[in-house]
Amino acid sequence: MGKGIFAFVIAFAFVAVAVPTDAVLVPHTLDTPGTNKILMLPEQAGNSPVVSLGTAVDPASGKLVEGFAIIHPKKGYHHRPGHGGGPGGPGNGEAGSSCFAYLSNGAKWKTVEDWMVNSVNNSGLSADFVLDTLTSSVVQWEDAADGVVNGAQGADILGNGELTDVELVADTSSPDGVNEVYFADISNSGAIAVTIVWGIFSGPPFARELVEWDMVFDDVDFEWTEDALIEPSEMDFWNIAIHELGHAKGMGHPDDSCTEETMFRFATEGETKKRDLHSGDIAGINGLY
Repeated sequence: MGKGIFAFVIAFAFVAVAVPTDAVLVPHTLDTPGTNKILMLPEQAGNSPVVSLGTAVDPASGKLVEGFAIIHPKKGYHHRPGHGGGPGGPGNGEAGSSCFAYLSNGAKWKTVEDWMVNSVNNSGLSADFVLDTLTSSVVQWEDAADGVVNGAQGADILGNGELTDVELVADTSSPDGVNEVYFADISNSGAIAVTIVWGIFSGPPFARELVEWDMVFDDVDFEWTEDALIEPSEMDFWNIAIHELGHAKGMGHPDDSCTEETMFRFATEGETKKRDLHSGDIAGINGLY
């Protein structure tokens, strides 16, 4: 399968997000269900781990919201230096001092919405394993949000997940009211996964919120495994999924010196250390919720 050229950039201020309203979008496409699914994102000049998707109206609330796609690149992929965790830029979550960052200060879930996952993949991961891993990773973040890492369940942030056979489509132009997870071909060989988050990221922090998320795992350039400790040449699904779910909850990428954090922006085959939240991850999610 031919790969599209994936160039991306986001123009944003470090406090208030500046979102282009006329960004040129390359439509994402879906071929025959279960085969050759391709996710195409905005083709924009530059090089950044965050892609602006512009603005749209949230169908659930009628509010004007902004969309961002956060890229999880393979180690060795280079981006422009100086970029922080997300739309708000460096420092919005005290990234330099505390090893955490937010997509934007105060941008979090204020309602609980369930999510769905189509587990069809080329690596043989079972449907139960995919759902169970995503669910346990959601709980791990929510335990930390309540100040507990291994113990009683903390805040209910993302709701419950369920398997579906329905063909899912990541929302790159506007939210559709459904939180979706699936495997596809991401049009860049360095992108392990992409999480798309829609919400309000500017204005007073108390008025900011998240309204939708979608998540895509690259199923063409990477082989996935249930346990990279056993298959170190493949990408550990748990290791990547828990990182992506941090974005879905409002977490950004910390400073690049924070290499032990689950939200550290890079990953590679055989890596498993992201499975366990580190001190910066815990401080960040606990501070946000």
